[in-house]
Amino acid sequence: MLIVQKYGGTSVGDAERIRNVARRAISARKEGHDVVVVVSAMAGETNRLLKLTCEIARRPSQREQDVVVSTGEQVSVGLLALAIQEMKAKARSFLGHQVRILTDSAFANARIRSIDDTNLRESLRKKEIAVVAGFQGIDEHGNITTLGRGGSDTTAVALAAALKADACEIYTDVDGVYTTDPRVCERARKLQRISYEEMLELASLGSKVLQIRSVEFAMKYKVPLWVKSSFTGDPGTLVCEEDAAMEDVLVSGIALTRDESRFVVRGVPDKPGIAAKVFGSLAEQGVVVDVIVQTPAREDGRTDMAFTVGRLDVEKTNELVRRIGKQIGAGKVDHEEGIAKVSIVGVGMRNHAGVAAKMFQVLADEGVNIRVISTSEIKISCLIDEKYAELAVRALHTAFGLDKTETAKS
Repeated sequence: MLIVQKYGGTSVGDAERIRNVARRAISARKEGHDVVVVVSAMAGETNRLLKLTCEIARRPSQREQDVVVSTGEQVSVGLLALAIQEMKAKARSFLGHQVRILTDSAFANARIRSIDDTNLRESLRKKEIAVVAGFQGIDEHGNITTLGRGGSDTTAVALAAALKADACEIYTDVDGVYTTDPRVCERARKLQRISYEEMLELASLGSKVLQIRSVEFAMKYKVPLWVKSSFTGDPGTLVCEEDAAMEDVLVSGIALTRDESRFVVRGVPDKPGIAAKVFGSLAEQGVVVDVIVQTPAREDGRTDMAFTVGRLDVEKTNELVRRIGKQIGAGKVDHEEGIAKVSIVGVGMRNHAGVAAKMFQVLADEGVNIRVISTSEIKISCLIDEKYAELAVRALHTAFGLDKTETAKS
């Protein structure tokens, strides 16, 4: 078998933890597997490097910033390769350009275009453990690029797809995927399996276990993806293709996104192209818009347009929306903080009626007012006041039977 293992920053946070990763990789190699290990920078290192660039330059060039922050992974792979060699096993480290992970030129948030696996396969042929720097690549002009926060997950899954690996194991400081955040609901339970689609929804809704793009890669190339703890021997959670048993479960998980901010643009002209102008301008400035709701046009030919953004984008959005509002002849802009989004996710929703009604009734019974509703085929999200967020999660977790030890997915 060919296995790709990925270890996050906490897993390589100090010398002893790096040795622990080395022992795990060697153990897999002794079991007869070919092993590729992808590592992140040591815990806190990326933030330290980003802070340093901002101390030097008020608005650092993203190209040069990528040159700086990519060094965190360079240190990790070198130290891990040394640790493996010190334990009398073969290892070789690779940076993004040495593997040749080719990306576009979107510095700080690059996307992988292709991977040349020649050097990795040669290393594996020599029975070496290939240790690869996550989070980084190289564009067609030879510039170092980085893949954005959580990018090492994407590196690992992309390598697993390119190498046609039998499994990709994501090691972190949690022992799997839970029905909800255990810090919010103490009755949360670890899932043995979850579908790619469900995991993708949970990741997009705020679950920090896996990076969204890594799940997209896994789903596209059908890479079996395991989420495990680097500190225990727990088998973890398998992220895989949907099967019939998964559809028997109405809701697999509950996600909570805090720190949402809501904007309402009043009196927007109800004309073709207006929405494209508003949201196109926001997209050009890198603002990620979440829930969008537009009211029916009034007799005066105007409508209200509401949407949410993360709190980090509030200042930028406020300035942009007020400027765009004047350009399109809209009325005033209202801004509201203290909004949270609670979501239920499950492939079983496709074939069962009444799930939305049950969710709304549960929230009503707890006195939680729903501000906005957004749905997809396997997800229902409600915007609510942030002060009710944890209450809503716990009530829904109980109502949909997630407090119980899972059986249908085991």
